[in-house]
Amino acid sequence: MQSFQEYAQKHEQPLIKDSLRLLQVNMGYKCNLQCKHCHIEAGPERPEQMSRAVMDDCVRFIERAGITEVDITGGAPEINCELPGFIGRLRQENLVQRILLRTNLTILDKAEYAHLPEFFVRNKVELVASMPCYLEENVEFQRGKGVYAKNIAVLKRLNALGYGKNGPQLHLVYNPGGGSLPGPQQELESAYKENLRTAYGITFNSLFTITNAPIGRFRTQMEKQGQLDHYIKMLADNSNAQNLAKVMCRNMVSVDWQGRLFDCDFNQALKLPMALLDNYIGRIRREDIENRLIETGTHCFTCIAGTGSSCQGSLAV
Repeated sequence: MQSFQEYAQKHEQPLIKDSLRLLQVNMGYKCNLQCKHCHIEAGPERPEQMSRAVMDDCVRFIERAGITEVDITGGAPEINCELPGFIGRLRQENLVQRILLRTNLTILDKAEYAHLPEFFVRNKVELVASMPCYLEENVEFQRGKGVYAKNIAVLKRLNALGYGKNGPQLHLVYNPGGGSLPGPQQELESAYKENLRTAYGITFNSLFTITNAPIGRFRTQMEKQGQLDHYIKMLADNSNAQNLAKVMCRNMVSVDWQGRLFDCDFNQALKLPMALLDNYIGRIRREDIENRLIETGTHCFTCIAGTGSSCQGSLAV
């Protein structure tokens, strides 16, 4: 099988960092769940958490680089006690047009984090909520027993606060339960909306379909099933060269809990940092990042297979 680099070269579309627009901030790998498909291998025992000092350097980078969009992830980013201060500063200083936060929903069912949805509404934070299926058995297969009921309860509360209605945007995320590509995003979105509305009266704005990367726990799962090589070959065989121009890594940079820079969150999970003389966000300029080759590997077939995949869903829409 040809490498991703060979594939991109064959189609004369090398991956180069274009105009930087988005900073994805990983608040740390601690999470209340241990999901089977998690590429970052987050969980309750992970100690890594971004400090206030690193967040301050992220804010300064956002300002000097002219970043317009911040995507906050983890782990469960809500666990980091410095999260509200980070979001508040972005809004108070009017630094970005858009703030997204990735949530597993169940964390917001815990008493110590129950105040956060109101805070998110006040600061116009869009929520990207993991909901791997609208059916209980499929959600609990990936995320654990009892997760589905908590998801539904939190989604109802978010709707009551205006999310998915007249308030900030609410997006749900679908991941396949196994080694397959996601179905068509618009069709899945329609099915989600119909089922959640009919069964629970829940509404949301859009569905993001995201292909599972052969990294972390999902890779381990595929290896145990003897399906890893088949899965990687399936991704490569279904590659769509048109997606090379659309991949998210062209316009984003990912920063880990220590302030180190990566081309994407998958590269962060693989400990494949940007090849820079100084890789710390507090000492980086926009011009250090743009117009340089993106670090790639076999896992990059994940993002160009089929209709394409990004942190904000299919590349075909």
